Amino acid sequence: MTTYLLAGGGTAGHVNPLLAVADLLRAREPDAEVLVLGTREGLEARLVPERGYELLFVDKVPFPRRPDRRALAFPGRFRRAVGQVREIIGDRGVGVVIGFGGYAAAPAYVAARREHVPTVVHEANAKPGLANVLGARRAAAVGVAFEGTSLRGARTVGMPLRREIVDLDPDALRVEASAHYGLDPARRTLLVFGGSLGARRLNEAFADAYRDVLDAGWQLVHLTGAGWSGDDPGAPGYVVRPYEDRMDLAFAVADFIVSRSGAATVSEISALGIPAVYVPYAVGNGEQALNARSAVAAGAAMMIPDAEFTPERVRTGVLPLLTDPDRLARMRSAASTVGTRTGAENVVALIDEALAPLGDIGPH
Repeated sequence: MTTYLLAGGGTAGHVNPLLAVADLLRAREPDAEVLVLGTREGLEARLVPERGYELLFVDKVPFPRRPDRRALAFPGRFRRAVGQVREIIGDRGVGVVIGFGGYAAAPAYVAARREHVPTVVHEANAKPGLANVLGARRAAAVGVAFEGTSLRGARTVGMPLRREIVDLDPDALRVEASAHYGLDPARRTLLVFGGSLGARRLNEAFADAYRDVLDAGWQLVHLTGAGWSGDDPGAPGYVVRPYEDRMDLAFAVADFIVSRSGAATVSEISALGIPAVYVPYAVGNGEQALNARSAVAAGAAMMIPDAEFTPERVRTGVLPLLTDPDRLARMRSAASTVGTRTGAENVVALIDEALAPLGDIGPH
């Protein structure tokens, strides 16, 4: 029986793919021990126990960004974190460490190497994080969600996705999804969203240009996020909601999407084969623009910079797409070739590969 240690967390972008892989491991090997390593401060502290997995903690030790007092304390604190993970590996008989990035992953990679335990790395973003850059140097296998991600030994395996996306049949759910929003299932629908907190540029642009979308013959579902204080005009065919617990219904009703381009968002949209316009979040290190790169290159999506996304750009950049059936068909055809729903299975295949030299592969 194999004991798996899945390390990562901090944000949903790390925790959700980790849980997708954990679920698949548990489904195929009910007797295996699937452990999760995280920090007390990250989102994993809530999500992992809710899913029924044992969560083991390691100290959160951020990499220093400048030569200050914290930088001087870093080596000692990191050594303690590595020691914590080495103790877990020894006490629990861990056979393989699978890292997804974040604060828990870096000490897990170092501890696994010192304990002679194989590691597998999965990177969700097109621009890899520092922990995974470190882990990839000595990993038995490295998988990335997006083509062109610069990690040593990387193979494109896609994103491990939640089951509601993997199992989604948009055509079968179309009538239910349309009824959920009070829309006509026979009419095309544009879905706009920017994440749980919303996206100000998207919200402002469509609050002004929604009438143009309706006049073009489309319906519009606009998920504004909790931070938006704008008004709902109550126009027929225009649905405004602050959030959506059933994103499977939102995707099922969508014929086209305008959204941010976080790694999970791009992966889910691509897996479902829905054409899109991506408006990358402008703050950060540019990873959102890189996440959308492969979909744009394939002709499945278009990218508009955040600073340029205005009501007028909706009229001149988005509406011409919505009113061009031939181009929409080409984009949808291209979209069906970009994504994958087998990201979790592909990562598990890497795990099996890492374990193969040890003769410890679980059942397929």
